[in-house]
Amino acid sequence: MPSQSRKRIGVLIEEHFDQTEFRRFNEYFPQRGYEVEYMSALWGNASLRFGANPDNGQVEDHVVVSKEVAHADPKDYQGIIAIGAYAMDRLRYQVTVKKGQKNQAPAVEFLRKVMRTPGLKVGAICHSLWLFCADTELIRGRRVTCAHNILCDVENAGGEVVYEGDGTAELVVDGDLITGKHPAVVDRFMELFIREIERASAPQPGGR
Repeated sequence: MPSQSRKRIGVLIEEHFDQTEFRRFNEYFPQRGYEVEYMSALWGNASLRFGANPDNGQVEDHVVVSKEVAHADPKDYQGIIAIGAYAMDRLRYQVTVKKGQKNQAPAVEFLRKVMRTPGLKVGAICHSLWLFCADTELIRGRRVTCAHNILCDVENAGGEVVYEGDGTAELVVDGDLITGKHPAVVDRFMELFIREIERASAPQPGGR
């Protein structure tokens, strides 16, 4: 992990990302001492410019990404978050496919590394579990929550969705995986995410 002087949260992003989450990530995390680094599959380009969902009839937010996800090292981050909306579906794209072959999309390959990194906090909110559904090994048996739109995808991939009343839970923690239902809970999601990071990094009693 990087030194505490440069604490970083990596955020997976693509076209059609959720603008509410994007705006709040850019405010909340830096205010608490965490640099936000956006990453994506750049397909051989030095950088790509992505737009948010047109929530008010037009695309109001854009981001220029120069971090190639295929070159990212999970150990360089305190946490990795998959942003919500349709961006994570786009990141599942594979140029070629073969019967029986696991998804080879760069972001999915990176997520496999992320999920194998002990102690690294991983966040998913709203539709972003779509990326995890690209490989059932990423989500099978994990307690999660998500937007109602993708319930069938998550459960078919083996995720154990937590329900509360007539809907899915707002927030769920399963080990290093923190999930949020939708953008309306983004502030609580971020607070929980940072709390989990800092709880894990806090000195243990007795110096252990």
